[in-house]
Formats: sequence, structure tokens, C-alpha cells
Amino acid sequence: MRVKILMFGRGVISATYGWALEQAGHRVEFYVRPGRAAAYGDSIDLDLLDVRRRPWGKRVVESWPVRYRESLEPDHDFDLIVLSVQHYNFAEAVAFLGPRVGGATVLVFNNLWVEPSAATAQLPADQVAWGFPGAGGGFGDDGVLRAALMPVAFFGTMDRPPTGREQAVRQVFRGAGFRIRENSDFRGWLSVHFAQNAGLHTQSLRRGSLSTLTTGDVREAILATRELLPLVEARGVDLRRHRAELQPFTAPVWLAAPALSLLFSRFPPVRRVMQAHANPEELRAVCRDTLAEARRLGVRVPRLEAAEPHFASADTP
Repeated sequence: MRVKILMFGRGVISATYGWALEQAGHRVEFYVRPGRAAAYGDSIDLDLLDVRRRPWGKRVVESWPVRYRESLEPDHDFDLIVLSVQHYNFAEAVAFLGPRVGGATVLVFNNLWVEPSAATAQLPADQVAWGFPGAGGGFGDDGVLRAALMPVAFFGTMDRPPTGREQAVRQVFRGAGFRIRENSDFRGWLSVHFAQNAGLHTQSLRRGSLSTLTTGDVREAILATRELLPLVEARGVDLRRHRAELQPFTAPVWLAAPALSLLFSRFPPVRRVMQAHANPEELRAVCRDTLAEARRLGVRVPRLEAAEPHFASADTP
């Protein structure tokens, strides 16, 4: 069934998945701030590694014609709104969307550290679906989106079966060639993922890039992530429910560090993500927010604390 989809914003995730969903036959539009459509132009230049059907990826280089809109009325006819923004812009996006959801399902396709129920309080609870992208990359200075589109998309619920709306969203992604990985504790999954990012970025910010991490850097990132696991538990997350996601960080370091380093440097789709990521402020914000929570809850995180000079804001005391 053809679905009308609004991608909120024109970020890396919105553009990458918007392209994939349109390729699957859906009608895709982008909501952008007033004045942005003319600045963006009528197409997005893509250089993608599409890994949905080939382990090493199929390269796609094209200029993709897109449709923008700069307003959104509550009586719109979109079936699905995909919300994926920087986590520090999430509250603003939800405040805008709250009175404009209409009859659409809102797929929260987003990194989050705040409580999910509080973060989406302004959205109709029975119209919210939860997911997380498997793609990544960045827009270069030349305006080209260089990204890798992985075969798995992550979906979940908060300790209940998926609703009919949520199942319909999953079917849209399956129809676009994605494998669905489910987690029934998606609140915990988001916290675990955010902490993993913070551990990794203790090293990527020090190095100045995700693409230059050595095996020693990866070892330190693993140890930093381990120090963050008590913080995740202090937030009420049962880590036993997330063993699979945590395995690279709980396995013996002598084994995990070389394996992850090899994945980062030698597997083309992952290497593409590492090389193309172009938003250092996002990485700094992940570390700042994680450290603020650790201090609030009284959890010691020595490696993250030691990395603070690389991510502290100008007004940090």
C-alpha cells in the first residue's frame, strides 16, 4: 500500500530513509523551516552505500528530486511523520508537531537521553511509534550526502505488544527492504545506545574524527562505556535485557577492541559512516548530557570526566 510520508527536517537520517521509502513506492515530502526550501534547491545529491541486499553495499550516486513544504496544517493527509532530529532539538520539534499531528502516526526515529514518555508528552500517545535508524553519514562541504544505509531498522515498545499503528509502520519499512529488529524495552535500549555513543565519543572527540580511531582508542572507548553501565542501571534499566547490544562492550577487551577496530576501519559501510559524520556538536552534546546525568545521580564515570575538556561548552563552570 502506498503511504504518504512526511520527513521532519532534511537531516542525514531523514534524507537517507526518505530516499529509500520513496524508492519503495511511497510519496515522500520534507518539512523544512520557512525559507529553507529555496536555499536547499529542488534535489539532494546522494552518494550512498545501500547495504540492504549486498553485505558490502551497492553504491548509489544520483541527484534525487525532492519535495519540500514550509508549513504544516492539522488537516494534512500524511499517514506517517518520521521525526529524526539532533537530540537537543527534539523538544522544539515535538512542540511544533504536537498540535499538527492530525491523523498521522509519528515515528520517533531518534537518539534520546530524556525519558521517552516525557519527551513525547505533547504528542498523542496512541499515535506514537518508536524506532531507531541503522543508517549514518553526513553532508559534505560540497552539499553531497555521503551515508551508508544498513539493512536493519530498530523498533520497539515499552513493555507491551505493538499496536496496529506500530505494526503498520514496521510493514512500511519491511516493504522497503529493511529487516526489523524488535526490543520490548525500548526505553532501556535508547539509554544503552546513548551511553555507548558517549563512551565512543570520549575518544573520537579527542582524536578529532571518528575515522582515525586506533585499536588503543577503541579499547579506551570500551572501558569508558563499561564505566557508564552503572549510570544506565541507575536510570532503572535492567541490563540483562540488553545483553546482545552490550556484548561488544562486555566481552574481554583483548578480544573486543581489535574486532571493533577492524569493523570500523575495514568494513566499507561502517567506514563510510565514520568518515562522513560531520556534526561534532552532536558528539559533544551527547557527552555533556551523559556527564550531567552521572553527576545528578552521583555515579562516577572517570573516563568521561577526563574527556570533559574536549566537549565542555564555553559556559561550563
